[in-house]
Amino acid sequence: MGRFSGKTRRDLIAAIDLGSTKTCCMIARPTEDNSLEIIGIGCQASKGMRAGAIIDMEATELSVLNAVHAAERAAGESLHEVAVNISAGQPRSQIVSVEIPVSGTEITDADVRHVLEAGCDVDMGEGGRELIHTIPIAYSIDDNPGIRDPRGMFGERLGVNMNVVTTGPAAVRNLSACMDHCHLEISMLAVSPIASGLSCLVEDEMDLGVTLIDLGGGTTTIAVFFDGHAVFCDMIPIGGNHVTNDIARGLSTPIAEAERLKTLHGSAIVSPRDELEMIDVPLVGEHASGRLEKIPRANIVEIVQPRIEETLEVVRSRLAHSGFDKVAGRRVVLTGGASQLQGLREQAGTILDKQVRIARPLLGAGGVFGLGEANSGPELSTCVGLLHCAMGQQEEGMGSGPFGAREIGGLFGRIGLWLRENL
Repeated sequence: MGRFSGKTRRDLIAAIDLGSTKTCCMIARPTEDNSLEIIGIGCQASKGMRAGAIIDMEATELSVLNAVHAAERAAGESLHEVAVNISAGQPRSQIVSVEIPVSGTEITDADVRHVLEAGCDVDMGEGGRELIHTIPIAYSIDDNPGIRDPRGMFGERLGVNMNVVTTGPAAVRNLSACMDHCHLEISMLAVSPIASGLSCLVEDEMDLGVTLIDLGGGTTTIAVFFDGHAVFCDMIPIGGNHVTNDIARGLSTPIAEAERLKTLHGSAIVSPRDELEMIDVPLVGEHASGRLEKIPRANIVEIVQPRIEETLEVVRSRLAHSGFDKVAGRRVVLTGGASQLQGLREQAGTILDKQVRIARPLLGAGGVFGLGEANSGPELSTCVGLLHCAMGQQEEGMGSGPFGAREIGGLFGRIGLWLRENL
């Protein structure tokens, strides 16, 4: 076990958000009112990641170990297993309908589990895609649809409509190898936008219909929620880092300076004052000499705006192509680190033609405690959501909850399940 001297205590939950810009580890303790008390947090700049995928295993492992060590030290605990997000491998969402006979007897937990398992046996397509989520949207009994919980009811046939989310196998294997090298077990996997939805959406939004857009450093991920369930998700390999790189190339300035300029002066919308505001920009290779070039802020906005418009237009196209655009209603929630760009909310409202708000993890009852103002921004939505997802997984079991994240159980997990059902 190396430096990990003991297992995580049973009443603790840990999560790692492995992103293109940052790696964040959180340790939390569930409370009696279904909230989470954060007792340890560690964040490190990500190395070895691009567009949500691992491109340098050794550098990624170092980022994970540093983030985990900081969280362990703050919590005074040692980690053994963690919930982890996945954005790589082109996550794909599809609705699957399956039905099994139940012979007119009372429908039990085992029947519900069996129909969900039947949904997991769908054709994953070429390349043997990995199953990440099996999210039950609605059940049916003898062709009577729209049943939320069939347990305790009677019928001859039990059916379910499920949102089955898969991803490329290489992405899962690389992620598993990375955590294994860090002496950590993956307790469950979840795609980023579904995890983020758990942390920053309110119940009415998920019931009435909402599109959650998680704007990260290397990717923009999308999830549509309706009637309390995640019904669709997708990923676009464009994020805040692309805006930074555009600025660096367009102004011939170092990457670090481009990030600073984006944060302080970038905007997704044009203002009449942009031509009047002058900004000092250091040039590549001349930073040590102190030479600066003065440019109007409009030059930065002219670089940022087209990239943001492109990203939002791709989001709009993906939603329209999915067929869930109308189901999602007129509500859009933006989260993730790149969502804090000035003017993004207004631009998103114009391009998507929807009501838009910027979201951060919900605090208080049913949300999280102990984050503090400095650690409760939109960039932490995915990590907090992973904690909620892991807590729901413990309470409800694989696939039975509204977010159905993949549980890494293996042979012994299946043996335990058989024993619970038959003894």
